[in-house]
Amino acid sequence: MENVTEEVQKVDELHHAAGNLMDSKTSQLHDILQEKLEQAFHKQTSTVVIHDLAKIASEHSPVDLAYAAFRLPSHARPFLYENLSDIEGKIEFMVNTDSNTRVAVLRHIDDGEVKMLFEHMPPDEAVEVLEDISERRFRRIVDMLETKKAQRIREIKKHHRNTAGRLMTNEFFAFSMDVTIGEAAAHIRDNPGIDLTRKIFVLNQEGELLGYVPARNLIVNPPHLPLRQVMRSILHKVAPETSREEVVEIVERYKIPALTVVDEKNHLLGVITYEDVLDAVEDIADETIANMAGTAEKVSVPEPLFKRFLSRAPWLVVTLCAGLINVGVISSFQSYVGGVLTFVLFFVPLITGMSGNIGIQCSTVLVRSMATGLLSLGNKGEAVVKELLLGLTTGSIFGVLCGIVVYALDFVGVSGADVSPVAVGLIVGIGLMGACLAGTVLGVFSPLFFARIGVDPAVAAGPIITAFNDFLSMSIYFLIAMGLSALLF
Repeated sequence: MENVTEEVQKVDELHHAAGNLMDSKTSQLHDILQEKLEQAFHKQTSTVVIHDLAKIASEHSPVDLAYAAFRLPSHARPFLYENLSDIEGKIEFMVNTDSNTRVAVLRHIDDGEVKMLFEHMPPDEAVEVLEDISERRFRRIVDMLETKKAQRIREIKKHHRNTAGRLMTNEFFAFSMDVTIGEAAAHIRDNPGIDLTRKIFVLNQEGELLGYVPARNLIVNPPHLPLRQVMRSILHKVAPETSREEVVEIVERYKIPALTVVDEKNHLLGVITYEDVLDAVEDIADETIANMAGTAEKVSVPEPLFKRFLSRAPWLVVTLCAGLINVGVISSFQSYVGGVLTFVLFFVPLITGMSGNIGIQCSTVLVRSMATGLLSLGNKGEAVVKELLLGLTTGSIFGVLCGIVVYALDFVGVSGADVSPVAVGLIVGIGLMGACLAGTVLGVFSPLFFARIGVDPAVAAGPIITAFNDFLSMSIYFLIAMGLSALLF
């Protein structure tokens, strides 16, 4: 199995490397599909449109069409779905497309066709698609399904979102330890609709999970051997309420191709595959990046302009309020302006920029450590001390460097004849040190505080630092400037 880290790197290369994205094959394919679809829907007659859509659907995979569908008007997306040739293609389309397209298609097709889709769809994927319809219609469609299928869908849906219970599939192969390899293989052949075959699970007489048999062992061993003789131990299990972040951490660390989900009695409830984990990684990455940018919008889902504005507005309001507070800080400093203090005011953008960047660096490193499980209760204090020392060192070095540069400005006539270059250099240098230390403190403790109160610490890596750093760093800079000015003059 390719481990999750390698797969995530591939996802990053395809979807998040800005330089390569514009020239990637997938982006070129998106452009080609968009052009074809636009040309099809600009035809004069509906007969020609349907003919062209059928031709496009036959030339491209349902996955590519699913990603291209969001570029169509909402009313046109169901026509693309209808022109897919078989049920497998329609299922791939529905699973891989965005939520808005699923809503448009589900409104267009009747309950009978939805039922047909879910009969051929794994329960975990069915629950994902069913989330885009009303609860009333969900119950109606599930009641139409075969009893066993309906029960599996309900079992997954009852778990909270972003937990192991939602990520798992409850369609798997599990046998008693006395079952032979030949009997297990025959049962697997008789149930081709269950995709999960990389691990065959072994249970005792009470139904408790004992171990697993790799699929390869069913091939290389004689059919008369019982499963207990070729099974392996299961070292890692999770409960259904385990968070998706913890699931990702476990699978990534131990390179587990199929992670078991068990209840308190060690009964096997479901299995989380690395494909499910990759989907979770993408969702977590999207949410983390959005939180760091101060927006609640889903980048991968096209949304109306006003809705995107509402997603971004809350933290922009916070930033606006913080900016108004900064104006108040500068205004309160006006009564002290004169001589050297007038000149140090020009360095406010430098102070806020440096301290803000240092704070964002600290918070981003800590958020990354939290996300990957590198930050624990045992080493939290050590990590905080290291970041604070690094911030202090960085601020001191750049403060000294900045002070020297400001002093040197006098030799090129920038500082002005009536201002002491030594005083200005000293005030700006020490002020930068204090502001950088303040930014470090804010960047270190904001993620820890948010994690403590149950809020995604990624929020601290962007909006918090941006909104409050200017106020804190300017206040400290002005206090240092006034104190040194009174001391020196």
